[in-house]
Amino acid sequence: MFEQTARDPGSPVNDRLAWLADQLSPDASTVGPGGRLIRRWLPAGAGRRRWAVAGVLAAVVVIVLAAVTLAGSRPAPESPPALPSAKPAVEARAAPPAGLVVSVIGRVRSPGLITVPQGSRVADVLRAAGGPEPGADLAALNLARKVTDGEQLAVGIPAAAPPDPEAPPGGGKLDLNSATVAQLDTLPGVGEVMAKRIVQWRTDHGAFTKVEQLREIDGIGESKFQRMREKVTVG
Repeated sequence: MFEQTARDPGSPVNDRLAWLADQLSPDASTVGPGGRLIRRWLPAGAGRRRWAVAGVLAAVVVIVLAAVTLAGSRPAPESPPALPSAKPAVEARAAPPAGLVVSVIGRVRSPGLITVPQGSRVADVLRAAGGPEPGADLAALNLARKVTDGEQLAVGIPAAAPPDPEAPPGGGKLDLNSATVAQLDTLPGVGEVMAKRIVQWRTDHGAFTKVEQLREIDGIGESKFQRMREKVTVG
């Protein structure tokens, strides 16, 4: 495509460069800066051509080094942040705060079961129950006492007497096979000595099978037995 012209004697590389300059601007009418620039920076003579070749090589080296530098200066890819591990729904739910349940009876505005925080006192329970009614006697209550879970507060009325552990269940008959010495001592005509004899007979024979076996115990006659039999049973 290019017109080949006669080349001056010299090294093949210099000849090639001179020939390439001639082809880029074969005559003065050629439009474009390519031929003029090469002819301006490519002086005549073998010595100047060597400088031109050295300049081209230096430009190539600069371009290669710039490419390597740009490639090495690329920022390292950032790793994505670690995602938080999913927790079970049971752990995610907060445990409800522990509280104390107190039964409030008597002369208060809102009697019933009252829930108060740990460490609450009697005064706090009364406040949570709406406060005492006008004229209610609070002398029997220690307002500074800390309450416990499950207890009962009687406001303005006598507190219920605690159950007697020695009394028969439900106020009924005593079971001869489970009654204690103290419980047997409450029977009509039976003292502590007789109560111990009844327990000893039960231990020796294993258990009572009928109430009439009380007659076998020394000291229990017919009249005493008749007074006892309506108060005892065999379970």
